[in-house]
Amino acid sequence: MRFLKKGEKEKPKPQPSSETKEHPDLQVISGSQISGRQPQQQRPPQQPQQQQQNITLPNIKYKIAVASGKGGVGKSTVATNLAISLANAGSTVGLLDADAYGPSIPTMMGIQEQPKTSPERKIIPLVRHDIKLMSIGFMVPEEQAMIWRGPMLHGAIRQLLGDVDWGELDYLIIDLPPGTGDVALSLTQALPLTGALIVTTPQDVALADVRRGVAMFERLGVPILGIIENMSYFLCPHCNEKTEIFRADGGKNTSERFGVAFLGQIPLDAEVCTAGDIGVPIVAGHPESPQSEAFGEVAKELEIVLDESGEEDELTIL
Repeated sequence: MRFLKKGEKEKPKPQPSSETKEHPDLQVISGSQISGRQPQQQRPPQQPQQQQQNITLPNIKYKIAVASGKGGVGKSTVATNLAISLANAGSTVGLLDADAYGPSIPTMMGIQEQPKTSPERKIIPLVRHDIKLMSIGFMVPEEQAMIWRGPMLHGAIRQLLGDVDWGELDYLIIDLPPGTGDVALSLTQALPLTGALIVTTPQDVALADVRRGVAMFERLGVPILGIIENMSYFLCPHCNEKTEIFRADGGKNTSERFGVAFLGQIPLDAEVCTAGDIGVPIVAGHPESPQSEAFGEVAKELEIVLDESGEEDELTIL
């Protein structure tokens, strides 16, 4: 506060000149760009996205996302071998590789072809090990980097779901990228999912990310069908002794904490990695191995969970 002397008049406050610049309002658009425009100027382009939602795929009984809170837990390996285990049990299965940035299903399934198009202009999925396959990796050269923003990912996911001639399937297994990013959000906006499977390893660092993944799907209204613990223990090939390299029962304890099913443990073995690298997943190449038997048990547990839930295409994401 300033006191005026007698006879002194208060000077008017200076008005901002035409060169004065105000800080623009910032708005995040689709998580991919920042704009200085006002929010009302950005709303009209977002309306078509809302009108496009809900690809139903009525000929597919169960649509199941396979996710992980972090990378490096073998999520794609689990998705691939689970799909083959379900097919070996007599189900018709499709496998969608929704990891646009790092598609691994083409390598794991040993197929590097380009899909063809039907007369109805539908993409015909490739088939390997009795599984119908679709991946962005089939359409983009391996050495090309995918530098996509949120809206581009959203469009790609919708195409991989709606523009593919999946036919009649018992299961569509959808291999999500790790983490809780744009693809999971786009998928749940586009397709009513039956539920999600969370893949983890026994370490605390992986289990902490499982909790974030569970929280994400709960917020999106997607049921958690179960938790699968990968690399649970090492099984000695000579004496069949079990060695828990990381820790014991981390995935089981986490499933009990969240009140979801624990579908099983997958042993750690170098042969699983080798089989994926050569394009013949272990369930297809070595069906009698302990690892293949473990994947078969997980598939049986998943079928039990689905039978008990009794939900087939009854969920709608609002």
